[in-house]
Amino acid sequence: MSRIVYSTDLMINRENYIKKISEWKDKKIIKVITGMRRTGKSSILELYAENLKKIGVNNKNIIHINFEDLAFEQYQDYKELYNYINSHIEGKDMYYIFLDEIQLVDKFEKAINSLFLKDNVDIYLTGSNAKLLSSEISTLLTGRYIELDMYPLSFSEYLIFLDNNNDIDSNFENYLKYGGMPYTTELNLNQKNIYKYLNGIFDTVVVKDVVMKNNIKDVQTLYSIINFLFDNIGNTTSINKISNTLSSNGKKTNAVTVDNYVKFLIDSFVIYKVKRFDIKGKEYLKTQEKYYIADIGLRNAVLGLRDIDQGHILENIVFLELKRRGYEVSIGKMRDYEIDFIASNQNQKLYIQVAFTVKENSTLERELYPLKKLKNNYPKILITQDKFLNKDFQGILHFNIIDFLISNVDFNTVKI
Repeated sequence: MSRIVYSTDLMINRENYIKKISEWKDKKIIKVITGMRRTGKSSILELYAENLKKIGVNNKNIIHINFEDLAFEQYQDYKELYNYINSHIEGKDMYYIFLDEIQLVDKFEKAINSLFLKDNVDIYLTGSNAKLLSSEISTLLTGRYIELDMYPLSFSEYLIFLDNNNDIDSNFENYLKYGGMPYTTELNLNQKNIYKYLNGIFDTVVVKDVVMKNNIKDVQTLYSIINFLFDNIGNTTSINKISNTLSSNGKKTNAVTVDNYVKFLIDSFVIYKVKRFDIKGKEYLKTQEKYYIADIGLRNAVLGLRDIDQGHILENIVFLELKRRGYEVSIGKMRDYEIDFIASNQNQKLYIQVAFTVKENSTLERELYPLKKLKNNYPKILITQDKFLNKDFQGILHFNIIDFLISNVDFNTVKI
């Protein structure tokens, strides 16, 4: 009989993700949910399964396999997997197939393709590695899947998960310290326990999804690269710069190795690379990209809490929020000036500057200047942790970071 396997992630409804998945229910397309480990991918499928049962889907029509569970180890063979699922499909009723960490199944796409041929299956996959949709696999599944990215908790979700009586500013300070990995909200804001838990996630991701998957031998160099990237979120850098910095610190390496290791970290969703876009030349630049981390709490657990880099930490949080909201994000370059983010989707384009504070007039003018130089009518936004500033600087909107995070503003409708 079919079996549902529950993870240890919190079973709290993340409505935005459930809504996105529900929109594709019974559509003849494979739903692929990707993201770093422990961000709640399994929980979302379990919650979705509960929703299905509430609308009348029989439990036997829900087949959920988590390939990290030894009970299903034999089905890591794609033929065994297909035979197991196929043996449970009877009649013409719809069957909902949930397969967690599908990348652990060698040649899984063959089983998925065969199941997809059936008219009464609705397939949902999760994976913790971007190579889940490598060029070879995506070619085989061309036109048959959509990808849904999953991230740690947004600040709005974090408030729901905490469900405490603290004021919003205190909760935001904790969000800055502990990040948004779902289970941290169950640890009663105990810093020692939270960072112990986050270090455990970090070690698991690095060992399973990076070292073992890619057969890395020089693990110390990998950790040196991780520390460099974590320490330099929001700074423009390059593969050569990372290589040269490590070599000057006594860790001999080369640009090829660094480039490979950085790609492995991106594939495991530990970090995100953001390219620079030349606004005047209207082209992406090949050097001096920026990197952001999947969760600020992981950075603090690895590097330790430091009362520096507040501006870059806010940048990281804004970057993740923009990605959650479905924007493609790049860094804007305009002559000698930089705009922190150009955020685009099908409906709008935003130009965004992020700073910790702009209470000093010189800092305010420095942050506003690149936005003022833009000769277009797209919304221009300044986000800071300041609370009592004007909301409008000559057409440039100011948002307090908390206000920005808890309100999903349609900037096309904002009247300036």
